[in-house]
Amino acid sequence: MGSKSMMKWPKQITPSLVQQLIYSEKDLEKAISIFDAATAEYSSGFRHDENTFGLMIRRLLSANKFMPAEEMLVRMKREKCGISENLFLSIYRAYGRVHKPHEVVRVFGKMKEYECEPTEKSYVTVLTILVDESQLKMAFKFYRHMRQLGIPASVPTLNVLMKALCKSSGTMDSAFKIFREMPNRGYTPDSYTYGTLINGLCKAGRNLEAKELLIEMEANGCSPSVVTYSLLIHGFCQSNRLDDAMGLLKKMESKGVDPNVYTYSSLIDGLCKNGYSMQAMKLLERMVKKGLVPNSITYSSLIHGVCKEGKISEAVQILDKMKLQDLKPDAGLYSKIVNGYCEMRKFQEAANFLDEMILSGITPNRVTWGLHVRTNNRVVQGLCDEGHPTQGFQLYLSLRSRGISVETKTYESLVRCFSKRGDLHKAARIVDEMVIDGIVPDEGTWNAVFDGFWDRKKVREAAELLHAKLIDECPNTTTSS
Repeated sequence: MGSKSMMKWPKQITPSLVQQLIYSEKDLEKAISIFDAATAEYSSGFRHDENTFGLMIRRLLSANKFMPAEEMLVRMKREKCGISENLFLSIYRAYGRVHKPHEVVRVFGKMKEYECEPTEKSYVTVLTILVDESQLKMAFKFYRHMRQLGIPASVPTLNVLMKALCKSSGTMDSAFKIFREMPNRGYTPDSYTYGTLINGLCKAGRNLEAKELLIEMEANGCSPSVVTYSLLIHGFCQSNRLDDAMGLLKKMESKGVDPNVYTYSSLIDGLCKNGYSMQAMKLLERMVKKGLVPNSITYSSLIHGVCKEGKISEAVQILDKMKLQDLKPDAGLYSKIVNGYCEMRKFQEAANFLDEMILSGITPNRVTWGLHVRTNNRVVQGLCDEGHPTQGFQLYLSLRSRGISVETKTYESLVRCFSKRGDLHKAARIVDEMVIDGIVPDEGTWNAVFDGFWDRKKVREAAELLHAKLIDECPNTTTSS
């Protein structure tokens, strides 16, 4: 082996030495080579122990090398090396991380082949992954299997079961039934139990019930976490109960629970949607002073809010802050600001923002494409209406080159603008492109072109143009000279 010849092994090798070498090697392939070379060098009897195998399996799993990791289990069995439950837990979590719940169940089913008896920890881990991946039928079937095997229920198991029932508003009452029966069966609900139910209630829009449960939670000696408070604050913001949301913010801070980015982002979004963008800006300043870094959602909510209130200069400032933080605004945010400028009839500023967006390489997705098309057309029309035909024409050319549909109204605005200014050849060119794109000019568009010619006493040229267009549109028509 290559590693064998490259490495100088000591006279005596130990598992701890091999582990140290594997830890320090960042390259996975080289780490595997070290692992293999150790047994090759000491073929007289050295074998890896469970810790070394476990280290190598975790390295493989972190790189999503699932089959090689499972092959390590086969090798451990062949070499009569003990296999603990922790190794299987690592594999379950790795498959769960890449959203492969069926693989989790498959590996769980092989535990006994490796003489490893699953404990409650394995059952709860598998059940949790199934619920998190919304494989609820499999989860309930797995839970029934647990009970059939005589595995007793526990607070962690019941918590996961309630989490599954809280995923649908139709089964929320079943979750509460389990919750209310827990004390009678000798189980004490913990913070996770309450948090799960509060989350379910908030998602179902039952925020007042969630608030009552929070009070009950505290009365029973369970301290709500920042996650629990944030979920309830988000629920109140979604239902426009801002006073309740702000009250909870004060309450959590008074109890020494520090709000996180999610907490502030929910409040900022709620304030902006209800026309309190300046209050939201103050909350952003407060958030930054606490050392919290706003994320894309925070900035997006603010930009939407200030644009809604017509405060475009503030929106631009927020966008600049966002870019300074190396967060890339999406096409939707740019469209918001561009449309804001359009509302103020500042079409040149709107066009400049579209240019910036293009130069930044920001492209709309399928969801925002329709808005992007309308925004671009609106700016071209505005530039023409406000007497900026050159800039409007350049943007029009950009639309065509980027595959953005040109609306009929945009063509008409360009034709009218150039005809009025006497640039009749450019107007005629736009009419030609309009016809090529399958749009039939209406009477107003033709009148704009003809008026341009008549104003310059070019009656013959106007007549010839009309004559030519009539022939193009009615090829079967015969005329005599």
